[in-house]
Amino acid sequence: MDEKQRTGLEDVGYVKLVTVGSVNPNNPLSEQSREEQVALLNRCLNDYPKGRIIGRDMAVARYVIGEHELTMEKVTYHVGFPRRPPWDS
Repeated sequence: MDEKQRTGLEDVGYVKLVTVGSVNPNNPLSEQSREEQVALLNRCLNDYPKGRIIGRDMAVARYVIGEHELTMEKVTYHVGFPRRPPWDS
């Protein structure tokens, strides 16, 4: 089977879950923490071995606090690799 015909997950041997965001209003995510989450996702997609997004889960929560409405979002990316990256601990 050549590369153009490969559309399945047969080359995925390891899946890492990378979460970006939070839906917990009691423990809000700092800007630095969010940047670290995005940096990990970028590392998974750009460093060796390169991963690819094979799925994602999204969670959205709405809270009413006093007169204010707060909407929070969390996305968990499923990143597939041919093998476990050496930098993943």
